[in-house]
Amino acid sequence: MDTRLDSLKQWLTSLLKVDSVNLSIASGDASFRRYFRLHLPEKTQIVMDAPPDKEDSSSFISIANEFEKIGLNVPHITSSNLQQGFLLLSDLGSTQYLEKLTDQTVERLYGDALSALMTLQACGPRDNIPAYDRPLLIQEMELFRDWYLKQHLVVELSDRDNVMLNRIFEVLCSNALAQPRVCVHRDYHSRNLMFTKTHNPGILDFQDAVLGPVTYDLVSLLRDCYIQWSNDQVEDWVKGFHELSIQSGIIDKNIEFKDYLKWFDLMGVQRHLKAIGIFSRLNYRDGKSGYLKDIPRTMQYVVQVCNKYDELNELSTYLNKNVNQLTF
Repeated sequence: MDTRLDSLKQWLTSLLKVDSVNLSIASGDASFRRYFRLHLPEKTQIVMDAPPDKEDSSSFISIANEFEKIGLNVPHITSSNLQQGFLLLSDLGSTQYLEKLTDQTVERLYGDALSALMTLQACGPRDNIPAYDRPLLIQEMELFRDWYLKQHLVVELSDRDNVMLNRIFEVLCSNALAQPRVCVHRDYHSRNLMFTKTHNPGILDFQDAVLGPVTYDLVSLLRDCYIQWSNDQVEDWVKGFHELSIQSGIIDKNIEFKDYLKWFDLMGVQRHLKAIGIFSRLNYRDGKSGYLKDIPRTMQYVVQVCNKYDELNELSTYLNKNVNQLTF
């Protein structure tokens, strides 16, 4: 029996002053949240169910309001019940970027997404959001060691292996902390961007926003765990964004592209190690096996970048030796 769904329906019937409500499943989530579509005579709305003992809906509300103020297309909060963890939101539709991205559409869609990201970096909140600090960066990368290497691959790590991983984590952490800080969405990719006919894109899943590295969201978008583009194409997009970032005052004009690209590359390794760990954890802890298929693509990003930079070569050597999924 789904007692939370019953409570959600009771809240909605009382709020809307109706006898019953028509709900359908809108989407699941990699967290404990779930979403329903509320069908009303004149429109649809989204209902978020976020158990208050598992999710902090207040941060969703705070960030949504901040993003809406600067003109980003995020769900408008119609009503909320923080005690129960229920939110009633405007509906941004059901078409993810991932469904629309092709060689023919990518320039236009990414143009919109990069424009929105530029707005977020130039105008997004900087106060009252957590810092993407060293403990958090390291904690994220530890997911790779604990859930992917130890749990998924059942690798027995030697002292030498652990020292190597610790050194790599420090290199990646130092790279992240050396960058200019902006408001970071933290999951800015094709499953959290919605294709909308006006004011594209719709932006979801922003409640974990932090003040952090300037290249983090850019690499989330351009080296997406769910869809891949050629390295030349990605570097062209990064170059264009670097130039616009200087023009917009987001980064200093003295930051050369080669340095920005290295920030971007190494930031991607940090993010992708985290993602691989999360995909593994979703399988073993939460019974969500569907994300395992995205590990090889994500691992490919890691190995390609590690092969490019001397300070990361040791990790690519280790992965090529120990990870039999490296059959790209």
